[in-house]
Amino acid sequence: MTENTTFNTNKAPKPVGLYPHAKRVGNLLFLSGVGPRSATSSDIPGVELDSNGKIKSYDIEAQCHSVFQNVRTILEASNASWMDLVDVTVFLTNMDDDFATYNKIYAEYFKDNQPCRTTVEINKLPTPIAIELKCIAHIKE
Repeated sequence: MTENTTFNTNKAPKPVGLYPHAKRVGNLLFLSGVGPRSATSSDIPGVELDSNGKIKSYDIEAQCHSVFQNVRTILEASNASWMDLVDVTVFLTNMDDDFATYNKIYAEYFKDNQPCRTTVEINKLPTPIAIELKCIAHIKE
C-alpha cells in the first residue's frame, strides 16, 4: 500500500471546500485546483466585482501571474519545485479573449520546464476568477 501525505499552507489561498492544497502519493504530488486569489485576503488580483459579487471586469494578465505564484508556493510548501511539474491542466472561462495573453505568460513561466498541458474553456469557476490550474508533479527520491 502506498503511503500518502497531505499538504496545506497559509501562504496560499485557503481552499473553498474540504480538500488539501496538495497530496503526495508515492513520487507523485497532486495539487488541488489553484486559482489566483490572494493568500492573505479574499482579493482576486485584477478583478473588479459588482455589488452582487459578479465579475464586472478582470485583468487576465494579473490573474495569470498570481495563479502561477500560488502554484509555486504550494509546490514549495509540499517539498517540491517548479521543475518537478509534469502535467498542467488549465481552465479558462473565456478562451477567445484570454488564451493569447495566458499562453504568452505561460511561456515565460515554463520556458525551462515544459510539462504536458491541457487548456479547456469552462463556463464558470467556484469563485469569481477567470483561470484555475490543476497540476501534477513528480518528486525525485
